[in-house]
Order: sequence, then structure tokens, then C-alpha cells
Amino acid sequence: MHVVQIASELSLNPRQVLATAELLEGGATVPFIARYRKEVTGSLDEVAITAVRARLTQLAELDARREAIFASLVERGLLTDELKDRIGRAATMTELEDIYLPYRPKRRTRATIAKEKGLEPLAQLVFAQDPATDPVAQAAAFVNAEKGVESAEDALAGAKDIIAEWVNEDQTARTRVRELFQTEGTFHTKVVAGKEAEGCKFEDYFDWEEPVAKAPSHRILAMRRGTREGFLRMQVSVPEDQATRILEVLFVKGQSPCSILVREAALDGYKRLLAPSMETEILVETKERADKEAIKVFADNLRELLLASPLGRKSILAIDPGFRTGCKVVCLDRQGQLKYNDVVYLHHADKPGSADAVKIAALCQRFEIEAIAIGNGTASRETEAFVRAIQLPSGIPVIMVNESGASIYSASDVAREEFPDYDVTVRGAVSIGRRLMDPLAELVKIDAKSIGVGQYQHDVDQPMLKQSLDDVVVSCVNSVGVEVNTASKELLQYVSGLGPQLAQNIITYRNEHGPFNSRGDLKEVPRLGAKAFEQAAGFLRIRDAANPLDASAVHPESYHVVDAMATQAGCAVADLMRDDSLRRKIRLQDYVTETIGLPTLTDIMQELAKPGRDPRKQFEVFSFAEGVNKMEDLQPGMRLPGIVTNVTAFGAFVDIGVHQDGLVHISQLADRFVKDPAEVVKVHQKVMVTVVAVDLTKKRISLSMKDPSKPAPAPRADSKGKSGPTSKSGPATKSSSKGKSKPISAPTSNPKPTTGGIKLKWTELW
Repeated sequence: MHVVQIASELSLNPRQVLATAELLEGGATVPFIARYRKEVTGSLDEVAITAVRARLTQLAELDARREAIFASLVERGLLTDELKDRIGRAATMTELEDIYLPYRPKRRTRATIAKEKGLEPLAQLVFAQDPATDPVAQAAAFVNAEKGVESAEDALAGAKDIIAEWVNEDQTARTRVRELFQTEGTFHTKVVAGKEAEGCKFEDYFDWEEPVAKAPSHRILAMRRGTREGFLRMQVSVPEDQATRILEVLFVKGQSPCSILVREAALDGYKRLLAPSMETEILVETKERADKEAIKVFADNLRELLLASPLGRKSILAIDPGFRTGCKVVCLDRQGQLKYNDVVYLHHADKPGSADAVKIAALCQRFEIEAIAIGNGTASRETEAFVRAIQLPSGIPVIMVNESGASIYSASDVAREEFPDYDVTVRGAVSIGRRLMDPLAELVKIDAKSIGVGQYQHDVDQPMLKQSLDDVVVSCVNSVGVEVNTASKELLQYVSGLGPQLAQNIITYRNEHGPFNSRGDLKEVPRLGAKAFEQAAGFLRIRDAANPLDASAVHPESYHVVDAMATQAGCAVADLMRDDSLRRKIRLQDYVTETIGLPTLTDIMQELAKPGRDPRKQFEVFSFAEGVNKMEDLQPGMRLPGIVTNVTAFGAFVDIGVHQDGLVHISQLADRFVKDPAEVVKVHQKVMVTVVAVDLTKKRISLSMKDPSKPAPAPRADSKGKSGPTSKSGPATKSSSKGKSKPISAPTSNPKPTTGGIKLKWTELW
């Protein structure tokens, strides 16, 4: 299972890798292994376990490809002991394919045609480069009109075609030229003639160059998108003299007539075969790199959003704002159940004492409303102002809620199943209210790609993206835990060991038999066997169960340990959970066994202190600046509170309450150099920003998080003395004296942000 190799690559103990691999092979999930098998893995966390799983998958794919190559070679009688050994030792897919390339079945090429004409012996003779060999004289012997070899020149041309293919298929040559492309390669993009106007959104790339090794993921994806849409031509090149020098060192021996022919053949092989092949490889390699970086950004943002602070179980009045169609109002009880819905026209009212305003106040009293949630879409700030002016019962907070993806949910099968008798407007308002109560429980009902916290998610590898986002959702759900008697099917399906079918079976059993009274009752659910129970039980919570441990993260397999602790302390388990002085009497070393060590015992004690603790931060009420409701209200220099809605490789988008997110470019995130925006900001983080520039026509807002009292530093130059690009997805450019596009220096004041040519709307990067 490649244990030693993986251990070396990930700096782990081989025993840790082996144990993790065995657990994964046995069907254990990443959260379960990380939480309940610490003694087995040496306390590996989810990141390390996921890395082991990913590498196991990669190496399994490598082994599968290796076996397929073996089978192909055996079938054609080409497998020698030496070749078998080389293939067996190949450590990467690239190395494996390089070894196999000369033996791979191929279409007819110039080289194969030359071989069919019997010119391979001549090619071998020339390739040997014996100074005494006269290639023209030797070629004369291969002239054969019947085979299409009309002259010695024709024979030598065919021989060079064969040598060119040998050069292209040589493993050492490919390795060294590949390294040259990786280290010295340059991306070039040009606008397709006649597409300038139609492709204006990609204007930053109409004449652009950038080193392959330094190109950030978002610009690679931007260039590829422009190419895919037919507006750009994209290529990768290296200094030809460096490439040909590599080949000359490898293949050319001296200055004999044969050597001259080999040099010509090598150059032809490079231009016609090797360079295009390497260019394709680099494009694939950089795409994979860009995908991984973009997916990581998406995954990190999604984690922060899913783990946003919940308001908790409160009676909620939720409003989906609107002007023309009115505001959709719903009332939810503490379990998130819909109790009332209506449409009110708050913006048609003359004053806060109007009938609809009175209705809102009455609803708050009737349903004992504890908080009001208002979606942050169209008319949100106007609705917020109107609601705040109403004479509401004291102490009811009015909270803006990010409604991104709510429309997706409202039209989904999940929503139709939950609310078959209500239209999409009601479902959307319910989603807004539930998001305030518990963002995680509600957001799992929406395709993660629709939540709006990624960049270029439609351009990246979709299976890889799905795997990564699913991992994040699973991790978040299991880190928080799930109340089994109130959870939706969509939430339950992400619990370790369950999945859609078992989640549905739990819901069905709950509906038929009433709430679960203990974790043990879960064993009665159809098809929920011992393995699924083992994986899931610790992450499921049952509030007010007979056994108080059922509401904690203590796994049922460890209940006997807690019982023994309580017996030693001379109290009940519930007393042990309530009284810290009793817990302090417990010596964990007394309970260490072959299967339960100090890591698990420490976790148990932490759970006893705070049973079912929620890892999410305490909810804090946030309010946007009063009187700043639309872009027209913004002025440069304003200091405003905001909430981070998306973090990308080039900066962060911030909602400041004007229906259009502003961009804090990476250069404006802090008073120091910032390499990665995630170092400074997280999704859903509350920040203070300064308005730098407003473009009403293009609906762009440029913001800064720098201390306005400090002087702006000089632009930070790169290794070539140029400042980095200023655009969010591609470089801002200006024409140099030579007509080439050059990056503009990052602004230090009053920057005018650019789109990087990807989307007409600034916020539509995903």
C-alpha cells in the first residue's frame, strides 16, 4: 500500500499511515478516525488523514495504469525484464508515461512511414555518428522507387524523421526539457483577430506575458477561460536556444556529417514533436495546480460560512424584501417550523404606523418573536430602516442575513418536499430565517457551488471540487454534531457513516415511532447496522435522553469508562458532568487500557465539562452604517462596517449594505505585505473598511482595510522590478513604447479597480 513512501512524503510515521489506510479500507470515515481512533493513528487530524487518503488514491491509480501497461506490452510481446523493472520503479504518472511512450501504439507518423520504407537501419547508422561514415553514400543503398524512396536525399529525410521521434521519446530528453518549461516557460496570450470588441472583458490579456512558475491560479484560469470562449490564443514557450542546447548535449557527438544530420533531426523533433508535447503537459499541469489552489480557496471559504455563528433556537420573523412584489414575511417557531406567512408592502406605506407596520408588530407579539431576519437582497436596507422604525416589543434584534443561494433552495426538490403547499417566495423567506438560527443546518440543503464563496468554480475539475466541498461539509457537520430528533434528512446524510438512504430511514423511523429516546434506539432503524452505528453514534445528539451522555460527543463505546469514573467518584454520571470538583478527582491514567489511551480520555473529560459543546463562535448582532443604503450614498474616505462575503486569491469582497459588494484588493488588506488574503480575513468576518473609489457606471466599489492614519507605502516590486498587477483576475495593462502590455504598478491611493476581463459584474467571479 505504499506505506513507507506516503509516510516519507507526508513526514509521518509509517505505523500512522498503515493504521489510517487500514481504517479507511475498513470503511471508517475521516471525522470518525480523527475523533475516535486517536490511539490507533497517533492522533492524526482530519487534514493529515485526508492527505493520506488522497495519496493512497493517487498511488492506486498509478498502480492500475502500471498494470494496464504491463498487460499491453505482454500482449504485444514487448515486455523485457529491463523494461519491466523500469516500469515497476516509476514513481509518478509522468515518469511512467515517458517510459511507455516509445512502446505505445500510435497512429502512422512520419517516422513510422519511414520505417515502413526500410529506413530504420540508415537512421541507426546516422545516429551512431561515426566520423568515418559518409551518410550520403550510405543513403544511396536505401534508394527504392517502389517504396517511395526516390533519392539519397529522400532516404536521409526519412532517417531524420525516425531520429526526431527517438529524440522526442527519449526519457532523459523529455525530463530535462520538461524542467526547462517548468522553470523558464512563459505564458503568452493574444486576442483573436476580429474579437477585440466582443471579447473586451478579456482585454487585460489581449497581449500578455507571464512566467509559468509565477502565474497565480486565478490568472491561469482567466487566460484559459478566454481561450475556451474563443477570444484568446494561449501558448507556452521557452527560449529555443536553451532547449536545443539540451538536446545537442544529449544526442550530438562532434561535427561529423552524421552529427550535423542528428542536430537537424533533433531540432525538428523539438519543434514538431517535443515542444508541442511539453506545452500540452504544462497547460495540463498548471491547470491542475490552479484548480487545486482555487478549490482550496473555495473550501476554506465554505468552511468559514458553514461554521458561522448561529443565533440558536429562537422564534424568528423572517422577511424576504421586495419593492414591487412586496416583502414576503414568515414566522418560524424555535424548531424552525413555519407558523405563518404573508406579503406586506412596507415600502408603499406612508409611515411606520401604517396597517402593514402594525401587522408586523402584531405578529411579533402573537408568535413571541425573539429576532427579525431580513434578507440582504433588493430593498433590504430600506426594509431594515422601516422595521427599525416600527414600535416593536423591546429587545428584538433586527439582523441582516446573507441570502445567497436562497433562491436556489426555494426552487429545489428539497424545498418542494419540505413545503409542497407553498410557493418559492415563502420557501425563500423560510430559508433566510433558518439561516439565522443555524447556518450549517440550512446551507447543507443547497449545492455548495451555489452559495457564492468561490472563484472560477465552473472552470475547475468538477469531481475534485465536489470531493473537496463534500469533505468540508462532512467535517463541519460532524464537528458541530447533529440533534437526531430535529435534523433534516439533508443534514443527517452528512453524518459519518450515514448517507442519503440511512438519513431517510432515520427520518421515516422518527416519523413512525416518535423521537429517539436514546442512541441505542438508532439500532432499530432499518439497514442501520453495527458498522454505521459505530461511525455515526458519536456525532448524533439526543437532548433530554435518559443517559446524559447521549447529548454529548462521548462515543457509546466509551460509556463504560465514564460509568467507572462516576462510580469511583461516588456519584451519578449527570453529577460528574455538572460538578467540576468531582471531575478533578479523576486520575485519567487509571483508565488507560490497550484500546483507550490518554488522547481519548482527555476528549472525554472535555466533553463531560461541556457536553455537546458547539465549536462555533458566539453570535454577535451586526448592523450596517445608518444612512448608507445605496452606492450613491458612498463617498471616498468613508469608514464603514462590513461583513466579508468572499475571499479570493486577489483580495476579499465585503458587504457594506449597499446591495453591491466592494473589493478589498490584496494590496489594501493590511499595512504590510500580504501573500495570502486568507491570512488576514475569513468569510463572515466583521471588518472596518475605508471607501477608496466608487464607479457607479460599472458598479464597482474599491475598499481598503489599511489604517487611514498611516502613510501609504511605496509599491512593492517583484523580482524584475515591476509592481504586481492590480486587477482581481488579471493584470491591468498599459502599452509600453514597444507596444507590449506591461503590468501597472499597484496603486497606493485612489485605485480604480479592474475586472481582469472575466465578468462584467465585479462580484460575478464565480
